[in-house]
Amino acid sequence: QVQLVESGGGLVQPGGSLRLSCAASGSIFSSYTMGWYRQAPGKQRELVARITRGGKIVYADSVKGRFTISRDNAKNTVYLQMNSLKSDDTAVYYCNADKGITIWGQGTQVTVSS
Repeated sequence: QVQLVESGGGLVQPGGSLRLSCAASGSIFSSYTMGWYRQAPGKQRELVARITRGGKIVYADSVKGRFTISRDNAKNTVYLQMNSLKSDDTAVYYCNADKGITIWGQGTQVTVSS
C-alpha cells in the first residue's frame, strides 16, 4: 500500500505561486492514479486535478490555466504547480492515490492572503 506525504504549502500573496509535492512510498507508485484535492473551511473536499498512470489529466474548471499537475514515476512524486493564486484557493490540499482503493495524505495548508 502507498503512503503519501505532502509538502510545499504556505502563505502566499494573491497572484503568487506555490508548488506542492507529494512523495509516495511503499508500493508501485506508477500504477496509481494520483490526484490533488482541497478542502476549504466549511466546504466539502473537492477535486483540483488528477493524472492517471497513462498521463491523462483532468482539472477542476476553477483552476484550469493556472494549475499544472505532473508526476515523476522515477521519483515516486506528484506535483501541483499553482500560479496566479487567488484568495479562493485557500484550503488544505490533500494528495490522493487511487487504484480501486483510495489513499490520502495528511494535507498541507495553502493560504492566499495579502
